[in-house]
Amino acid sequence: MLETGSPPDWALVDIAVPRPSIRLPGIAMAGFRHRATTHIDLAMVAHPSVTVLIDLSEGEGTVYDTRERHERGSVVVGLMPGDLRAGGQGAGECLQIRLEPVAAAAVLGGASAELSGGLAPLEQLWGQEARLAEERLRAASSWDERFAIAAALLARRLAARDAVDPAVAHVWRRLAGSRGRARVEGLADEVGWSRKRLWARFRAQLGIGPKRAARLVRFDHAAHLLASGRPAAEVAARSGYADQSHLSREARVFAGLTPAGVAVAPWLAIDEVAWPRLGGAAGSLGG
Repeated sequence: MLETGSPPDWALVDIAVPRPSIRLPGIAMAGFRHRATTHIDLAMVAHPSVTVLIDLSEGEGTVYDTRERHERGSVVVGLMPGDLRAGGQGAGECLQIRLEPVAAAAVLGGASAELSGGLAPLEQLWGQEARLAEERLRAASSWDERFAIAAALLARRLAARDAVDPAVAHVWRRLAGSRGRARVEGLADEVGWSRKRLWARFRAQLGIGPKRAARLVRFDHAAHLLASGRPAAEVAARSGYADQSHLSREARVFAGLTPAGVAVAPWLAIDEVAWPRLGGAAGSLGG
């Protein structure tokens, strides 16, 4: 497990984001350069994306820990990683790629569904391509060049694989657009599928059931409201929870924290810098 460390001092972290011209539908990227020399220990809060973390640090690199796995270097984190922490010693760099589940199904193939609750080395999913990509990204002279390299790689993988069922993509978009409050039973009617078929296809292709996906999307919305300083009772009401106790139970399930802990989680502290809300400008993938 990770040694006890401190949350990052964000004043010592440089954050880069790609220009709009190289953004891809359903995919977001950000680059991080940490200039501190102390040991960092950071709890990562679940959000409705599969996350690719490409470690570009020199030396030992970043360590990722869950209760089941311990990995070092470049990894892929599924939708429901549980209690996940990241840590490392000294300065370092990382390219983080967030994939909406529909995009992840194309970029990672069937492996994305198998990752729903876990953590895996990137090389396990991409093979030699992971090592080659890491080498090219390390050799790049700027974050702009790195984003361009990553975008080209992701675009090739998107083009080489079949997308998920249009009905599954539609249901995901409706869940995301409603902040997790759309009735899943009604969505099955919208796509003309039985509830059983929707559950089976959604889980097989995205690695998570539609109701669990709705809960994750709703919690992500609530987490950002908490991080913005809203009181827990107000957040519960605005996010569609039955009451504050309901919100507390979901915070424990998805983040292993209380609502007060989510509100001050370092992982969310720079979210609007690294992952600006673009009002859908990044687009969404699917039929």
